[in-house]
This record gives sequence, structure tokens and C-alpha cells, in this order.
Amino acid sequence: MKYVSISDMSVSYEDKEVLSHVNLTIESDDFLGVIGPNGGGKTTLMKAILGLIPFTGDISFAQELISDGKPKIGYLPQLTEFDKLFPVSVIDVVVSGLQEPGVFRFGKNKYKIAGEILKKVGIAHIASKPIGSISGGEMQRALLCRAIVSEPKLLILDEPANFVDNKFEKELYEILQELNQRMAIVMVSHDIGTITSVVKNIVCVNKYVHRHSSNLITAEQLENYNCPIQIVAHGHIPHTVLKEHN
Repeated sequence: MKYVSISDMSVSYEDKEVLSHVNLTIESDDFLGVIGPNGGGKTTLMKAILGLIPFTGDISFAQELISDGKPKIGYLPQLTEFDKLFPVSVIDVVVSGLQEPGVFRFGKNKYKIAGEILKKVGIAHIASKPIGSISGGEMQRALLCRAIVSEPKLLILDEPANFVDNKFEKELYEILQELNQRMAIVMVSHDIGTITSVVKNIVCVNKYVHRHSSNLITAEQLENYNCPIQIVAHGHIPHTVLKEHN
């Protein structure tokens, strides 16, 4: 089932076109890895889908993705800086994912729901800690909990492995693969070597957007979006020759 259909969508900042005539679909069982050079428009594409920025063209959503008139999408933005003095606990951050402006929902159950999701990702023990006092890996887990606590049908993640160690990164991808059993996932990442073992398909973004029916990276693929990356690997590496972009 097509959850999201993007047709002839373009985005410009001032006089610069960042995304040009994008056509892309996101299926209900997708786990897409979005790759491309810095400034190529990866985050812009995510924000357009989320309705956070203006665009031309059309983005439509399946009825199954709509709740109370809005797309039910979880979002984990890039983690850059956080006000460590902000007076809110980890569990309060997660609970905020259950609230909508002017709408009171879940009542006392919201903390039970948030506590259960914290337990699932292994950070229930820090539920009462100030959000600014936890590590980068714990922060990403907490923000992931906030993004999925309302059980969205589509989860969008923008560089979720930033500021985390290798152990947490491995655990994060295991969590995402489990979540993909019940929601579509779109993940932006610069770590091409790692995400190819996690995602199902690759989307290349460098002003233009190309979806490939594979999770394997080739030199041809990198060349097509002008990304100067060299991949070094050991052992017998499977490969796929992809059709040229038109």
C-alpha cells in the first residue's frame, strides 16, 4: 500500500532550488535509507513530507495514515544541541509525544504508556532524570520513544545515530528493524556502510531524488549523486549493477 505519494514536488530557499521535481512513493512496509551529500536536500525532503516547509507540487497520504485529519507520522529530528538547563524529565519528554495542542488525551494512562515504551528501549531507569543530564545515546533513545509513543504508521528519522557510540548504534538499528514490522520507516544517514545492512531500499538525494530497488551501494550509485565517497571492505562483497538515472 502506498502511504505517501510525492508528485512533481520542488522546494526553493530564496532563489535557490534545493529539490527539483521529486517523484517518490513510500510504501506501508518500506524501510528506506536516504543518502546523499551535505546540502543535497535530504533534510529538506523530510521536512516537506512532514509539512514543515512550503513546496510546490503535491504530497498525498493514504487514508490509513490519517488520524484526526492529519498524517500520523513520528519524527526524530537531527540531534544538535539541547538546553541542558531545560527543566523537564525524560518521561515528560516522551509523554509530550501523546499530546496535541488543545486536546486532552490518555489522562493518567499517558505516563503508563510512556513508561512502557521507555522500558522497551532499555531506558526506564532514567525516566525521572532531567533530560539535559543524560548522555547522547540516552537522549536519542528518549527522543525515539517520543516519536513512536503514539504508534505512528510512518516513522521519519534524520541522522538518528549522531552523537552515539557503536554499541547504541547497533541496538538502535535492531529496535528499528523490529518497529518496521508495524510501521514504515524513512531514515536519513551519512553512514552508508552501516545502513546498507539495515534498510530495504536506498533513496539518493542530491537536488534530484532517485529510489533504487536495492539496499546495496555501488560506485555507479555514488557517482550519480556526485558524492565523493570511497568504500573499503573485506571479504566477498555482493554487488548490484543499477540502471542509470534518466
